[in-house]
Amino acid sequence: MSLRVLIAGGGTGGHIFPALAIAGALKKMDASMDILFVGAKGKMEMEKVPQAGYSICGLDIVGFDRSSLIKNMALPWKLLKSFWQVRKIIRAFRPDAVLGVGGYSSFPVLRVAQARSIPTFLHESNAYAGKTNQLLARRAKCIFTGAGGLEKFFPADKIFFTGNPVRESICATRPDRQQAANFFSLSSDRTTLLVMGGSLGARSINRAIDQGLDRLLEAGIQVIWQTGKSYAPLATARVADRTGCYTADFIREMEYAYAAADVVISRSGAMTVAELAVVGKPVLFVPYPLAAEDHQRVNAEQLVRKQAAWLVPDEEAETSLVSRALALCLDRSAQRSLSEAIGSFAVRDAAQKLATELVKQVSQ
Repeated sequence: MSLRVLIAGGGTGGHIFPALAIAGALKKMDASMDILFVGAKGKMEMEKVPQAGYSICGLDIVGFDRSSLIKNMALPWKLLKSFWQVRKIIRAFRPDAVLGVGGYSSFPVLRVAQARSIPTFLHESNAYAGKTNQLLARRAKCIFTGAGGLEKFFPADKIFFTGNPVRESICATRPDRQQAANFFSLSSDRTTLLVMGGSLGARSINRAIDQGLDRLLEAGIQVIWQTGKSYAPLATARVADRTGCYTADFIREMEYAYAAADVVISRSGAMTVAELAVVGKPVLFVPYPLAAEDHQRVNAEQLVRKQAAWLVPDEEAETSLVSRALALCLDRSAQRSLSEAIGSFAVRDAAQKLATELVKQVSQ
């Protein structure tokens, strides 16, 4: 009899895309496996998961807002309501296993599952474990990790290192440079800078590129600029009547973006780091300073210490990011060195490892 697996979490592409990679690996093992996602209403998983062909239930839950305490007044009520919704979902779906992939919507789902003695599993993508996973770890059956050295957060006998699941389109698909350049209506002969602030965009990165765009173009650098929704209208106006620049709020076909790029500017979420290792691209990280437990800085610094990436602090982005990016774009030797170093961190079969071990443990 095929398993029924509930996958909980979301909020950003860093949680959603690996969850979809895991679901794909589970389906490869058994096409009849029943998989249901649970996410937060209004978040990007409610769009991305159905696009990938899976069903999803949305919870009326919000995360803690660090910028404004008054916005958290409704949080207790929404959390209680989400627990009631989760009970209904679990009663109707009757999962054999529940996997939490991060994001605040995973907490009520795994708490209810644990209270009902349903086997629960966690995936911790970052080098510094999130509070939600730390709270859930004691009653979890297994904790899959994307980084080493997490024994200080989790019981050592429950840790199973898999690496971070990377989208199959990025692992398996390698467009050539000409194809990739054509996709963005760019030249394959010019140095290309890929700029991305994560699935939701990044204000500091966007402002730095906006201010320095003419410097980049005058130096002969082409730009692929993923802005996030909020900055997209400004970026569209900024690149109007300029050649050698492509902009979009979100790039679905990231395999083409990576193939076209010589250098990348990026936030340092765990999944982005994993993708950049797989494609072996020289990267200049700008860690998001408000990430929980400052995990993006920890992710980036692990690579910087190994001379596998460069780093610009968020508060220095507007003054120095474009200058550093120009220096790297014009230094082929540094690009080769960074590419080789970051490529040594690549894990291409993380989703398969995780799916295999999950099924094995549930079936025992």
